[in-house]
Amino acid sequence: MMPIPRGSRPIAVFDSGIGGLPYLAAARVVLPSESFIYLADRAGFPYGTKPREEVRDLVLRLISSLVGEYSPKAVVIACNTASQAALEAARKAHPGLPIIGTVPAVKPAAERSRSGVIGIMASAGAVEDPYLDYLVARHAQGMTVIREGAQALVAFVERRSAVAGADERREAVAPYVRRLVDGGADELVLACTHFLHLRDDIAAVAGPGVGVVDSLTGVVARLRQVLSERGLLSSDGPAAGDLFLLTGAPPFEKEYRILAETFGLEAPEPLSPR
Repeated sequence: MMPIPRGSRPIAVFDSGIGGLPYLAAARVVLPSESFIYLADRAGFPYGTKPREEVRDLVLRLISSLVGEYSPKAVVIACNTASQAALEAARKAHPGLPIIGTVPAVKPAAERSRSGVIGIMASAGAVEDPYLDYLVARHAQGMTVIREGAQALVAFVERRSAVAGADERREAVAPYVRRLVDGGADELVLACTHFLHLRDDIAAVAGPGVGVVDSLTGVVARLRQVLSERGLLSSDGPAAGDLFLLTGAPPFEKEYRILAETFGLEAPEPLSPR
């Protein structure tokens, strides 16, 4: 696939690592005429162990770098931790730029739950963030909400998901999933985009009767809606191609080359944030 022309206006999708790749894949299906940039901030990974203010500053620098170099028509922050820490500040810093964040799918999980117990799997930072408190108070009032900080699983996804077999993946998710299911949860919220790479494994370990909910469909629908409302949808036929960017110095890990191929991307190129 040829890289996007430098003069075009792509859609930028970014995460601390590979978590946003499923969002990119879904957006390509819904918006086949658009070109995309995917940025993995491996130099800043992980976000979930960093103070909120540090994550905010990282996100603001990355968006400024993308805007300065590629002039994207929209940005998707495909990371719950980054969205919770920096979405409002990013929109203030770039008032003319559509910026879509990812929000833990607490509302649909609460609506679907039959037991009145939902479980939330998130990074260490996101699971304690005040915004999650707000979502729970607004959409799951009167319900039992079990929060599971699964920071080690974020690292597993980043380092191993591209090469691990099914047994290894399911062994990795089992402690988190079983604690939630044993607590009575019949809906599991994947409040970290990295966990979408393990969605099928999480569902398998959880077993029948337990739903797994994420924000992917809602985020992509919102992206299309915002572009349509602002007259920014492309109608020029198939997209020219997409670009995979990575902060940090090469060489790039074997896992990243595998993921690039899996998601139809060229090998990642370095981006040095301004």
